[in-house]
Amino acid sequence: MRILGIETSCDETGAGVVEDGVRLVSNVVASQAGVHAPFGGVVPELASREHEVNLVPVVARALDPVGGIKGVDALAVTYGPGLAGSLLVGITFAKAAALAADVPLWGVNHLEAHVAALRLMPEPPTPPLVALLATGGHTALFDVPAWGLYAALGETRDDAVGEAFDKVARLLGLPYPGGPALEKAAANGDAAAFKFPRPMLDRGLAFSFAGLKTAVALKVKDIGPAETARRRDDLAASFQAAALECLTTKALAACRLKGRRRLAVVGGVAANERWRTALAAAPVELFYPPLALCGDNGAMVAAAGFLAAARGETLAWEAGPAPALELGA
Repeated sequence: MRILGIETSCDETGAGVVEDGVRLVSNVVASQAGVHAPFGGVVPELASREHEVNLVPVVARALDPVGGIKGVDALAVTYGPGLAGSLLVGITFAKAAALAADVPLWGVNHLEAHVAALRLMPEPPTPPLVALLATGGHTALFDVPAWGLYAALGETRDDAVGEAFDKVARLLGLPYPGGPALEKAAANGDAAAFKFPRPMLDRGLAFSFAGLKTAVALKVKDIGPAETARRRDDLAASFQAAALECLTTKALAACRLKGRRRLAVVGGVAANERWRTALAAAPVELFYPPLALCGDNGAMVAAAGFLAAARGETLAWEAGPAPALELGA
């Protein structure tokens, strides 16, 4: 079965084709980073309008390898969580395309899609495993006893880790998107230069990054603009070390709690090379999606669509966006 996946939950317009839930055929993503850069973050109204512009050409390119819409057997679309306006663009397009092509339409949970990206690895992991999702909008731990089954173990109480990276990068005068820029600056800094807190490190499996972000903001205010600029790399490295320690500690605790020997790290923050290097010494078997599938994309939605199809979760024609959709609650 070939499935076309459509992703418009935030600020990437993605489309991809996956065969039988595991073989990647195509994956096309149009980034909106340049649109939102002047504002230092995603502007929801601009995001939805850019999806309207980008979606048709992105889908057309994704369908090229299979000869167009007649080359797929079903469609899958993200219906939540995410920005309501952005989700609506993708859902509306997917409904029209599925109706015109007379194929089924599967609704996909964006969080499950990130986990399903693991199935597109050359050698995917076999559950049971623990999945740590770390993105700009979400930070959560899930127990995955089998593909398509999820139990929520812990999530952030406030900011997602990717959001914290973006906000701290802005405090340090780094360009948007902040995550990659901060990681690059941190590579030249001293991670022990500033003693930032590790929030909730010993308090179960929940995360918190707002206090860490505030600690950086207070330090920047205390030392002033000139010293901040001079010590930008040290500030970036010290913040990154604190954030990554929180993620790593909680993920390994979840593995111990559930007796899992496999840990999968998914989402945009999984592309952080410093984190991958640190995790290499962990006493678990580690898995990451390919770098091209860490961020938001349509191929992961198609992979999750295969799982949704197995569960019989068609998207009702009257269904709308679910901005606060949860997974494994």
